[in-house]
Amino acid sequence: MKYVMQGLNCANCAAKIEKKLNRLEGASGVSVNFAAKTIFLDPEHEKAAQEVIDRIEPGVRLIPEEKKDTSNPQNENYGVRGKLIRIGLAAVFFALGLIFRQKLHDTPYMFGEFAVFLTSYLLVGSSVIWTAVKNLVRGRLFDENFLMTVATVGAIAIHQLPEAVGVMLFFAVGEYFQERAVNRSRRHISELMDVRPDYANLVKQGQSQRVSPQDVEVGQIIEIKPGEKIPLDGQVISGTSFVDTSALTGESVPRKVEEGDSILSGSINDNGLLQVKVSKKFSESSVSRILELVENAASRKAPTEQFITRFARWYTPAVVFGALAIAFIPPLLISGAAFSDWIYRALILLVISCPCALVISIPLGYFGGIGSASRAGVLIKGANFLEALTKVHTVVFDKTGTLTKGVFKVNEIITRNGFRKEDILGWAALGEAHSNHPIARSIKEAYGKEVQSDRIEEYQEIKGHGIKAQSGGKTILVGNDRLLHREKIEHNDCDVEGTVVYVAVDGTYAGYLIIADEVKKDSVAAVQSLKKQGVKQTVMLTGDDENAAKHIAGLLGIDIYYAQLLPQDKVEKLEEIEARLGKDEKLVFVGDGINDAPVLARAHIGVAIGALGADAAIEAADVVLMDGNPGKLSRAISIADYTKKIVLQNIAIALGIKAVFVVLGAMGMATIWEAVFADVGVALIAIFNATRTLKYSSRRSWTSTAKAGIIPEY
Repeated sequence: MKYVMQGLNCANCAAKIEKKLNRLEGASGVSVNFAAKTIFLDPEHEKAAQEVIDRIEPGVRLIPEEKKDTSNPQNENYGVRGKLIRIGLAAVFFALGLIFRQKLHDTPYMFGEFAVFLTSYLLVGSSVIWTAVKNLVRGRLFDENFLMTVATVGAIAIHQLPEAVGVMLFFAVGEYFQERAVNRSRRHISELMDVRPDYANLVKQGQSQRVSPQDVEVGQIIEIKPGEKIPLDGQVISGTSFVDTSALTGESVPRKVEEGDSILSGSINDNGLLQVKVSKKFSESSVSRILELVENAASRKAPTEQFITRFARWYTPAVVFGALAIAFIPPLLISGAAFSDWIYRALILLVISCPCALVISIPLGYFGGIGSASRAGVLIKGANFLEALTKVHTVVFDKTGTLTKGVFKVNEIITRNGFRKEDILGWAALGEAHSNHPIARSIKEAYGKEVQSDRIEEYQEIKGHGIKAQSGGKTILVGNDRLLHREKIEHNDCDVEGTVVYVAVDGTYAGYLIIADEVKKDSVAAVQSLKKQGVKQTVMLTGDDENAAKHIAGLLGIDIYYAQLLPQDKVEKLEEIEARLGKDEKLVFVGDGINDAPVLARAHIGVAIGALGADAAIEAADVVLMDGNPGKLSRAISIADYTKKIVLQNIAIALGIKAVFVVLGAMGMATIWEAVFADVGVALIAIFNATRTLKYSSRRSWTSTAKAGIIPEY
C-alpha cells in the first residue's frame, strides 16, 4: 500500500527511516521516495513504521495516499509564515546587535550584548536545539541539528556571539530556501505529470452528469467535450475528433479518432464531441498506470544514489571525530597553542560536515530526469535504469513492428513450372487459413475471397518453417526456403531479397510471393543517432529469412543481423551477445512488446516500443517508448546522460567545496561564516542545480540533433 510521508523535509532523516524500516520483521526492500514523499508498506506494518518514524523524525505522519488531501493547506501556509516571521525578527535583533555591539558590550556583565544576541539566537535556534536534545536522548548524535547546536553553543562559550547567531540564522534561512526549493521541485514534477483527469461526463438515460472517474464502471458511456481531458480508456462509439496525446507520447501532432477507434485516458479532446464506451476501470487505465510508474520510479535507486547514501553514513561521523581530534590534540602537543583557537577550528568543521547537499540533490536530480523523460513520452521504471542508459554499448532490435511497421502486403507473385499466379495465391491463402501472423493476413487480404478452410483435410504447422496441408487430394507446402529444403523440393530461387513465401504442390515447386514490410520513416535516423551518441554496436534479430534480414539491415545501417530465428533462439542469441560485453557495458533490447517479453526481461535494459496500453509490455520492459518511434530511445539516452552529468556536478561541487573549507578551517584560515556557506550555501547550489533536470528539454536536444542532419525534424 502506498503512503504519503507528510512533513518529511529532511533527506538525511529519510535515509535513516529507510534503513530502520528495512530491519522490521517481515519488511524488506522498503524504499523511501524523498522526492515524492512516498513509501510502500504492507498495512500490517503501518503502526510499527510510524513508531520508527516517531523515533527519528517525530513531525512526520504516515497517511494512506487516498487520504492525503485531508491535510489542511492553511496550516502549512501558517507554518511557513511563522518561520518567516521568526527569521525576520531574528535578523532585526542580529543587525541591532552588530550595530550597537560595543555599547551593548559595555553594559554591566555584558547583559545587553547577551540579551540581544541570545534573543536572536533563540528565535531561530530553539527548534534546532530542542530537536537535537530529543535526538540525543534517542541516541542520535550525528545529524545536522546536533552539529549546529554543538557548533553554536561552543561559539557562545568562547564568546563568539555574532558567529553563533550568524550560523544559526543563516542555517535557518538556508533550511527555509532548501525546503522551498524541494517543494517547488515536487510541484514541478506534479505539473509535468498533470494528466490525471478531474472528472468524467457519465451518460445516463440520455443525460450527461459530471462524476469522479473512479465511479465509472466498465461498459458505461461517457461524453468528452472539446478541450476536456479524456478520463478513461475506451472505444469511440460516436463522433469524430482530433486528440492531443502529447502528455502521454511527447508528440504534439494530434491523432484523428472516429467511431470504432480506441482512445486512451490522459489525452485531450481537441475539437469534436465524442461518446466513448469505457473499457477499463480508472485504476487500470493508461493514465493511472503511467502516473504510478513515474511516481514509483524513484524507489529503484541508481548505484550512484546508493553509494552516496552509504557514504553519508560514514562521512559525518568521520568529520565529527576529526573535529574532536583538532580541538584537543594540537593544544596538547603544540606549545603555546590556545584551546579556544583550536576549539573554534573544530566548530568550523562541525558546521561544514552536514551531507545535506548530496542526500537531497542527488535523488531530486534522478527524479527530475525521470519526470522529463515521461514528458517526452518515455517511461523509465527506475533511477537504476536511467543511470544504466548512460552505459549502453549494444542495442539489439527486433525487426517486425520495431524497425518496420509490421504491415505486410503481397508485392509480387513469381510463378514457376507452368503454375498460374491466381493458383499460387489461392494455395498460399489456403495454407495460411488458420494463422493470425501478419504475413498470413497479408496473403489472405491479397486473395480477396473467403478462404474455405473446410477444404483442408490435414493441417500441420512446422515451427520455424511453415505449413504442410492436404486439400482435394493435393499436398500443399507454404513457408520459407528451409521448408522446401526440408521436404527436398527442387528449386533455384534461394537468394531472393525481401520477405518471401514459397509454395509447392505435390512435390513440385510452384513459385513464390514477395511480401513487403515497410520500414518506419524514423528507423534510419534512430540507428544513426544512437551511433552518434556512442553506441558501439547495433544488432537486429528476426525470424525472417537471410535475404530479407540482409536487405533491411543494409537499408538501416545495422552492424550485425541474425536471421531465421525461432522465438527461443532470440533469447539464446541475446545471451551470446551479452556474454561478449565488458563489466560496465550495457545491452539494450528494443521490441514491440507483443511477443518479446522473454527477451525484454533477459536484457540489461528491456525497451518496449509503441506499448502504450499494452499491459504485458509495460510489465516486462524496464523502459517504455509510448509511441512507435524507435528514435525515442535516443531521447531517453540523452536525458539519462544529462541527468548523470548534473548528479556528478553536484557530487563534485559538494565534496570539492567542503574539502577546501575543511582544510582551510583546520589551518585556521576560515571562519564560521565561510563554514555556513560550505554547508547551507553548497546545499542550495546543489539543489538548484538538480532542478535543471526537471526543466531539461529533450525536444530541444532532439531538434539540435535534427539540425545536425541526423534526425529529421518534425
